[in-house]
Amino acid sequence: MSRYYTETEVIAMVEELTRPRLRRYCRARIVQPVTTPDGPGFREADLARLQLLCDLADCHNLPEDGLRMVMSLIDQLNTARGDMRALMQAVAAEPDEVRIRIHRSIRGRRG
Repeated sequence: MSRYYTETEVIAMVEELTRPRLRRYCRARIVQPVTTPDGPGFREADLARLQLLCDLADCHNLPEDGLRMVMSLIDQLNTARGDMRALMQAVAAEPDEVRIRIHRSIRGRRG
């Protein structure tokens, strides 16, 4: 079962995070908490995301629209990594002749 953190817990755990800043990130949908009986619930991944957002905003002076774009790119990269991992597992489960054929095809496309 996943552990969810409250706004107060998240603010205490993430450096430079304030309640107004957290709520701005949620309104902008850069961070999307889940609804719990106790209010918004944040996952471990949200904590890391919020720390990165604060670092980017403070260290690199990124405005909110820039933060949204960077986080979107990170999300796309993570999705692509997951897809690539699944593809590699699927190929690894294939017989040797299929894997060899795929390997040759990839090598030929790379140049």
